[in-house]
Amino acid sequence: MNILLVGGGGREHTLAWKINKSSLCDKLFIAPGNAGTPQFGTNVPIAVTDFEAQAAFCLANNVAMVIVGPEEPLVKGIYDYFKNRTDTAHIEVIGPSKEAAQLEGSKAFAKAFMQRHHIPTAAYKEFDSTSYEEGIAYIRNHPLPIVLKADGLAAGKGVLICNNHIEALAEFQLMIQQSKFGEAGKRVVIEQFLDGIELSVFVLTDGINFVVLPEAKDYKKIGVGDTGPNTGGMGAVSPVPFADAAYMKTVTEKIIRPTIEGLQKEALDYKGFVFIGLINVKGEPFVIEYNCRLGDPETEVIIPRIENDLIAVLSATAQQRLNEIEIITSKQSAVTVMAVSGGYPNDHETGKVINGLDDTRLDNTMIFHAGTRLNGDQVVTSGGRVLAVTSFGNNLVEAAEQSNYMLEQIHFDGMYFREDIGFEFR
Repeated sequence: MNILLVGGGGREHTLAWKINKSSLCDKLFIAPGNAGTPQFGTNVPIAVTDFEAQAAFCLANNVAMVIVGPEEPLVKGIYDYFKNRTDTAHIEVIGPSKEAAQLEGSKAFAKAFMQRHHIPTAAYKEFDSTSYEEGIAYIRNHPLPIVLKADGLAAGKGVLICNNHIEALAEFQLMIQQSKFGEAGKRVVIEQFLDGIELSVFVLTDGINFVVLPEAKDYKKIGVGDTGPNTGGMGAVSPVPFADAAYMKTVTEKIIRPTIEGLQKEALDYKGFVFIGLINVKGEPFVIEYNCRLGDPETEVIIPRIENDLIAVLSATAQQRLNEIEIITSKQSAVTVMAVSGGYPNDHETGKVINGLDDTRLDNTMIFHAGTRLNGDQVVTSGGRVLAVTSFGNNLVEAAEQSNYMLEQIHFDGMYFREDIGFEFR
């Protein structure tokens, strides 16, 4: 079949790499793609939210499946657009409906969903401009630290952990009254702080059945030792040592199964990935957030560990046959380390020439482009997160060492990466 992959980051480059291995894929198109994706398919200059152009392209190129990478087109209704048109309704779309995508698109919707279906999560309240004064009083009486979350999509930067009340009050005022996160922060969820180790769990559901994919742990802080501001993710590891069979059984019974059953009970059309951000608090899992797609950079460690033909699995998802699928996971460990632009996650320059991409290639190591573009015959930076280097190893430390070594062979002006990712598991 011909396939359209929507997106242009490290997640999509990884998916393109995996899809290219499938015997079921005839032609792969990536819209818009990046400087690395032409290794595995054809880049198409269509924006991720230009549904009309995507549909026209699919019809002109006999595309049978659309795989949606980023959250924005899902939250804006790409699934509904294709399914509600008679000429594109036959095309399989991997992703939830617009209504179901509110699990990621609205923190308040997700928290209320968890309450309705008795899914463990932190206690919370939500506020907007009409309840601003009530929010001020709530913060003043809230135990520290205080977690503030922009309700909508904020490119991974809408979550703030405040260690004193003055900071929390100032941030709340910036979000509600000065639109710090734009429309995303018009409503703010204020949440109890949970202290523990975070874990990313990935599920694929056809709306009735589900399979659990390899888990991962990502690293949000810019600095070594988890210091500094949050980013979109500086790297990831898989498997996660504490997520053994017993723990994952608890996660399945207390969180995954009630989530999928909740989607069914509320008649939310969902055929795609569910990312569940968890925190392990003294052995008990709590949900921090839902995403309605694969995470980035977690995709770069979990997809390489899946040994199944991905298109066979996604076809079963679209056709509600996931009960026939067993996920086969590599026994090896994988570690992804991100190379980012100098100054990220704050102001940073782009257009920097990347050297060394082809100088050294190691077995069991892959370079995925996250924020790159072609400038003539040169690959240059086009974003904050630029490259994701993923390596396999017999353990996490071995894989981490190889990823770091590979990154030492690559250079662009201002390049930075965290050298400690994965090493706490030595």
